[in-house]
Amino acid sequence: MLLNEPVALENTHVRLEPLSHRHAADLTHAREGLEYAWYTSVPAAVPNEIEHRLAEHAAGRMNPFAVVRDGRAVGMTTFCGIDQESPHVEIGYTWLSPTVQRTAVNTAAKLLLLTHAFEDCGVIAVELRTHFHNLQSRAAIARLGARQDGILRNHRLGPDGSPRDTVVFSILPHEWPGVRRGLEARLARS
Repeated sequence: MLLNEPVALENTHVRLEPLSHRHAADLTHAREGLEYAWYTSVPAAVPNEIEHRLAEHAAGRMNPFAVVRDGRAVGMTTFCGIDQESPHVEIGYTWLSPTVQRTAVNTAAKLLLLTHAFEDCGVIAVELRTHFHNLQSRAAIARLGARQDGILRNHRLGPDGSPRDTVVFSILPHEWPGVRRGLEARLARS
C-alpha cells in the first residue's frame, strides 16, 4: 500500500479519516484554546489549512487525516515527507483540541499511523519532529517509544520569522514490536 493513499484507520478510541472540507466546522471549534501555542503549527484559518494539506496530498507529499472522536473532528495529523521509494515517512503537523489532550486520543492515533506505516506500507523508518520549545510534544513523542536522533539548529523559520530548532525522533522496524506493545499497554490502562 502507498503512504499517500487515502485510507480510514480506526480503533476503539479514535478514527482517522482522510481530511476533507466537511471537517472544517469541527476543526475550527477544536482549535479554540490553542492560540497560546506559538511553537506549534495550529492553523489560524482551518479552511485554508485544509486546502493547503489537500494540495500537498495531490502533489504526493502528504497524506492528511482528521482525528475523529465520538463523531467529531478534534484535530489533524499527517503522513508527511513521504518517500515512497525508500520507503520512509514522517508523522507530523499534528494538533489536538485541548479537550482531548492527555487522553488516549494521541496514543491511539499514533498506534494507528505507526501500524499502517510499518505493517501495511513496509517503511524502513518513521520520523517525528517537533519544535525544541514544545516540551509537551517532546515528552509525548518519547513516551511513544521513539528515540531522539538529534536537534536541527535554525532548521527553519517560524510563522513570526524567528529561527526554529527542530528535535528529530525516529522509530525503526526492529523497534516497532516493542513500541507497539508499549502503546497497546498504555491504551489498555486508559
